[in-house]
Amino acid sequence: MVAPPRHSLFDTQRDIRKTGIHPDFWYPIARSYQLKPGKTLAVSFAGEPIVLVRTRSGMLFALENRCAHRQVPLDTGVVGDNCLQCGYHGWKYDSDGKCMTVPYLPDQRDRPNGVRHYPCRDACGLIFIFPGNPAQADTAQFPDLSNHHSPNYKTRYLDRKIECHYSFLHENLMDMNHQFLHRRLMGGIKSIYLGQRQGDSWIEVDYTFKRVKGGQNWGEKFILQKTSQERQRQSQGKQDLMTIRTAYPYQRLKFWTAGSAEPAMDLWIVYVPLDRQQRTNHTFGLMMIRRPNPKWLMELLWPFIVRFTEGILAEDREIVELEQQAFDRQGADWNQEIFPVIRNVREILVSQGLPLSAP
Repeated sequence: MVAPPRHSLFDTQRDIRKTGIHPDFWYPIARSYQLKPGKTLAVSFAGEPIVLVRTRSGMLFALENRCAHRQVPLDTGVVGDNCLQCGYHGWKYDSDGKCMTVPYLPDQRDRPNGVRHYPCRDACGLIFIFPGNPAQADTAQFPDLSNHHSPNYKTRYLDRKIECHYSFLHENLMDMNHQFLHRRLMGGIKSIYLGQRQGDSWIEVDYTFKRVKGGQNWGEKFILQKTSQERQRQSQGKQDLMTIRTAYPYQRLKFWTAGSAEPAMDLWIVYVPLDRQQRTNHTFGLMMIRRPNPKWLMELLWPFIVRFTEGILAEDREIVELEQQAFDRQGADWNQEIFPVIRNVREILVSQGLPLSAP
């Protein structure tokens, strides 16, 4: 197989699909409900095994998921008041990963080193860890998820494993020119590019849309929920506005209907690599949908919204996994990208990420 001519910004740079995500950020690693008091939960970040622990008193901590003694997983151990005890020989670790006790060691002053500790916190129904330099955890900016707490919004959690490199998903969300993919669910939608803004580690793009064929899906209609004032503003020439922002490593999509002050939808999303080569990611997101008036009406509309968004997400998932399969067959990125927004977001992902080591 012969590669096509390259028209990429990355001819002399690292392949974007061989770029690892930078660890010096807060990443969700599990849903809060998955970790019960007195229990452990085995997770991973870019091939590193991690154990989450919640004590019966509610203390939350995260450690490297392998005992320093025989390397067996610590998630099979026993949770104590503020510690985790390995299920093999009973070595006990505190919440900072220090070895507290070796039961059969005569002089506990000679106990060995412990295991790595990961800063973690429970927020908005997600458990976050800081997998990078722990000294930077306190100063690293935590995601702004304020609409999750607003009574004006109802949140749908996105929580799924996707078999592709995280960069495919960044590109998929930023590029609204792919609306043709969703023609079965949304009919004919033409995306209209309005402009972009960019910094060293972020880029955002504005779109509006025009329906050229078919009718509006009920789920889409219930998400947008245009008020009479918004419909009037639209009749006066006001446009719907979608702004999508990649602020490394997170993405945010907001959709305003016809000059409204509050977005009808506010989506925060991040793609957490699971394996060392980062060919599989766990996508976590909060899709915050503005409640209509009266607010209780949202509970009746919610099943339609879930069904519609699930269909859209399923189509996106299938297409990015096909992109990953094409990359795996070729062994390199052959994409001939022409859309400036995607060329720019690729630059950011490469410049902010780290080179992946050879398998």
